Amino acid sequence: MILLRRLQAAPATLPALLAVALFVVGASQGAGYASTLWYPAALGILAMLAVAAAVLRPRLAPVPRTVLIAGGFLLAYTAWSFLSIAWADSKGDAWDGANRTLLYLLIFVLFALWAQRGETAAAVLGLWTLGIVLLAAYTVIAVGSAADPQHYFLGNRLRFPADYPNGAAATFLMAAWPALLLAARREVPWWLRGAFAGGTVLLADAALLAQSRGGVFSVPIVLILFFVITPQRPRSFAVLVPIGVAVAVTAPTMLDIANRIKVDRLAPHAVDQPVLLAAALVALVVTAGALLESRMSPSEGVKRIGYRAVGALGIAAVVLVAVVGLAVIGNPVARADHEWKSFKAGYPATKPGASRLTQGLGSNRYDFYRVAAGSFSRHPLVGIGADNFGQDYLRRGRSDETPRYPHSLELRTLAQTGVVGALLLVGWLAAALFGALRAVRRGGLAGAVAAGATVTFLYWLVHGSFDWFWEIAGLGGPAVAMLGLA
Repeated sequence: MILLRRLQAAPATLPALLAVALFVVGASQGAGYASTLWYPAALGILAMLAVAAAVLRPRLAPVPRTVLIAGGFLLAYTAWSFLSIAWADSKGDAWDGANRTLLYLLIFVLFALWAQRGETAAAVLGLWTLGIVLLAAYTVIAVGSAADPQHYFLGNRLRFPADYPNGAAATFLMAAWPALLLAARREVPWWLRGAFAGGTVLLADAALLAQSRGGVFSVPIVLILFFVITPQRPRSFAVLVPIGVAVAVTAPTMLDIANRIKVDRLAPHAVDQPVLLAAALVALVVTAGALLESRMSPSEGVKRIGYRAVGALGIAAVVLVAVVGLAVIGNPVARADHEWKSFKAGYPATKPGASRLTQGLGSNRYDFYRVAAGSFSRHPLVGIGADNFGQDYLRRGRSDETPRYPHSLELRTLAQTGVVGALLLVGWLAAALFGALRAVRRGGLAGAVAAGATVTFLYWLVHGSFDWFWEIAGLGGPAVAMLGLA
């Protein structure tokens, strides 16, 4: 009855939950990259939006101005993407790119147009997060028990479920932030907080198997944003401590397994037990703490002392990490110069058993970015047309790869839709993030959910700044949905 009353108070929750189920299924099917997957999904989202509009009859007056402005900018960017078909060399590719942008517009409207209550928004965010946690658990168990674990890997990097290692890492890491936040919130049932905490361990360890350098660089940036944005930071840090210990203990095993799989197909058979054990222990610790917290009500003085103690511990941890980091990387200027040279030099010679994470930044992305920047310089105002980078790279690329996308959201936008498209997309991002941060400041469970959903989007945005995540609908769709929810 309570659930029914909450759904009646926020009826748009039901189509949002159906969309979340679609996102989880899509994540398990190659991250929904194939057009045979995301086109039917787009029709499903369109049907949900049409039914919601017919039943709920949206009125624009109650909709926050930031939502209307953000939606207007994204609508204009979608129209501009369709208009770019006119000057694109490959009109079929431009049509696909514009349709994908339309899908993101439909998702944003579905999640942003109707207001949610704190409890219903938490249900939407929490069920998507738990769905990805279950996918991470399945991944760890499947890799550890499969007769041929190599099926889940590309070389020595996990490619499941996205069929692309960086996409696999992002699938799990996007969900890690709301899992961490919900594990720390007192409003979440005590028995569920432990599940979110243990799930964060599963998500982090599954991501490690992908050996994503983009993930390694994105996590520290987003971790800072997480603690800047989220309310009640000491609570989140207190939960992060056992999670961090568990990931630190299991990380060497995960990386070693990934490094050995090319020479030892049975290596992953040692992966599931330590990870599941670590996740279970963290879940028990956090569940016990949450249960104890639910049974007692400390005074304000005790709370203040606890918050100060945790805050001091957090500052000490940051200082320690900074000192260790400087000790590892050595002279920051010299290290930056070395990494820049390795980034420009292309793929390094691989050493058997060596970790991809320790072999510098070498890849062909520098050449991708060079060609994308050249496309923008030749067509600065309107770009070369949505999803038309592949044609330019075939003409001007120097590597033996044939990328279809620039591997950067910013360069994709500039090269393919020009300054006009970039201004429209920045307008959407600015208005939507401004509205999301205003929602965070409201506090309570609603503010916490807005924070968790915002950080989910920010992870996608940061990692997607040097990868082709806009083109992977199974990543872009949930990210846009979470921004709309916030």
